[in-house]
Amino acid sequence: MDYVHWIFLAIYIVVIIIVMVRVLMDNRQPAKTMAWMLVLTFIPMLGIILYFFFGQTTRKERKIWQYSIDQLTKRSMLEFVEQKRLHLPDEYRMLIKLFMNQNWALPFKNNETEIYTSGYEFFPSLLMEIGKAEHHIHLDSFIISDDPLGQIVADALIDKARQGVEVRVIYDDVGSWKTKNRFFDRMRAEGVEVHAFMPVCFPVFTSKVNYRNHRKICVIDGEVGFIGGMNIAMRYVKGIGKLAWRDTHVKITGAAVYGLQRAFLVDWFFVSRVLITDRSYYPASIVGENDCIVQIVTSSPTSLWPEIEQGYVRILASARHYVYMETPYFLPTEPILFAMRTAALSGVDIRLMIPYETDTKIVEWASRSYVMATVKAGVKVYLYKAGFNHSKLLVTDDTMATIGSTNVDFRSFENDFESNAFFYDKDVALQVKAIFLKDQEECVALEDVRNLTHRSFLQRLWESMVRLLSPLL
Repeated sequence: MDYVHWIFLAIYIVVIIIVMVRVLMDNRQPAKTMAWMLVLTFIPMLGIILYFFFGQTTRKERKIWQYSIDQLTKRSMLEFVEQKRLHLPDEYRMLIKLFMNQNWALPFKNNETEIYTSGYEFFPSLLMEIGKAEHHIHLDSFIISDDPLGQIVADALIDKARQGVEVRVIYDDVGSWKTKNRFFDRMRAEGVEVHAFMPVCFPVFTSKVNYRNHRKICVIDGEVGFIGGMNIAMRYVKGIGKLAWRDTHVKITGAAVYGLQRAFLVDWFFVSRVLITDRSYYPASIVGENDCIVQIVTSSPTSLWPEIEQGYVRILASARHYVYMETPYFLPTEPILFAMRTAALSGVDIRLMIPYETDTKIVEWASRSYVMATVKAGVKVYLYKAGFNHSKLLVTDDTMATIGSTNVDFRSFENDFESNAFFYDKDVALQVKAIFLKDQEECVALEDVRNLTHRSFLQRLWESMVRLLSPLL
């Protein structure tokens, strides 16, 4: 019995050492590496399980993604080159170039936008555009729920498929884990092409559970597109429990829909291995000549660079007057935290809005020490009390804004497949600024919340301990 025990112990130690070596060889940020090493050292059994499910990288997918990006960029590039009198704003020329150099996110002029701040505004518009579709509908959503709203959207898609419209749907397998297969099978039976993103089937794909498609994109006929923070579920209309739901989504009409189309078709190639490059998916813009420049930027764990994170750092570093940010979860990477503190200490008006109540307690606890670190540098933090604020937006200097799916946290910047629209247009920037200031009226300043600014030693100790896990959350 002792002999078997020692063999088991030896195997156990070898496995732990192998996992530790793999963590070290990944060459991640030191903070994230240390978090994994601490977990593997002090709770090794749990650490091995967590690493198996959440820690492994996605190197194998990089070549697949790069091939589809290369092929699809050729089509978008043709439309980009055909643009006449494209004048990039001098103050954001370097930011635009950064996104172009990272993954060929191209800027397009001639766009019109409509911003929605609740599901009551967004979903009727989405259903109306679906109803008008004549050629194709492309929907990419982290969550598609089998609830009354999900059923309405599914019925609308089925109706268009019956009319001969091409309908393609991507849903995230983990994000939509509560949705039964029969919900999607009903759409498939009616001619809708449906694929799950990185299905988690034990044990083959279990290591992919950590890398999820968090994007929320819809493209109608290549002419109209939607992007933002809202998934397909009733809680984006009615809220959760007693908490109302506050979110931001935007409809884009015009040339920038090429960027949304490219983002969807890259994902479609990954889930279906079908590469779609036909020009019919990139029709001529239906919007007249204007200078509303939009850039659709995606990021993913398969990329060489953290695209959106680097963009946020650049924005914070170059801001002259202010940067206003809304995010439901605030677990910033060190570059983001450093950039926020540096900008605030330089006299830039940095404002951060987060929910007063979140839907994930452990994230709330881990977030507090980061929040207090920004406050010490002069960042103004506001806690939204009129419900759960799920918005992911940023606006700076009345000239640039972004709306999308990216949270200011480790998961969005490093592990998830995200997408944001960046608007280089004063009118859009002022709209987003007005939205932020209206939300601010529903907030309480952090400095006025005594139970957060005057916490006991044990509370602060617990938050500091949970903070160690923030790179893994």
